[in-house]
Amino acid sequence: MEKKLIIAGFGGQGVMLAGELLAEAGKEENKYVTFLPSYGPEMRGGTANCDVIISDEPIASPIISYPEATIILNLPSLDKFEPMMKKDGLLVLNKSLIPREVKRDDLRVVGVDAQTIAKELGNEKAANMILLGVYVAIEKPVSLDSVKSAMKLFLKGKKEKFISANEKALEKGVGIAKEFLGGK
Repeated sequence: MEKKLIIAGFGGQGVMLAGELLAEAGKEENKYVTFLPSYGPEMRGGTANCDVIISDEPIASPIISYPEATIILNLPSLDKFEPMMKKDGLLVLNKSLIPREVKRDDLRVVGVDAQTIAKELGNEKAANMILLGVYVAIEKPVSLDSVKSAMKLFLKGKKEKFISANEKALEKGVGIAKEFLGGK
């Protein structure tokens, strides 16, 4: 098993946190992992994306040229990564910030109104966790429990108070994925 994912959005949307959690979860499950961050010229508000690979075998390169899965948090990221995706790839999309439809018809698309759902859950910044939950439930690179465990490593001190809300957001994403998969 080898799962390759690109997560992309604006700086400040939790792109890197989502990637780090996924990579850490893979390490906790004794898998090979790579995490390769990439930032635009500005940190907050600029573009940001990361490549995450989780595998049962050693990984040759941390760079993903043609993603088989993406989590897209904004329109510029969709414009950039949609053309690069492999046929039948999974595109998990934050519909709240993307005003257009996906142009390709050879992708599996899960569009989620993630900002609205995050607000309903009481944590506006949890859109990234909702979308991560969708991805983990569909592609199963790691268990949801491993992602929750990894969260405890990254959200410490003042950020510890966000663990419960982020776990709820992950679980909401899993529920959305089950609907997409037809209740499986």
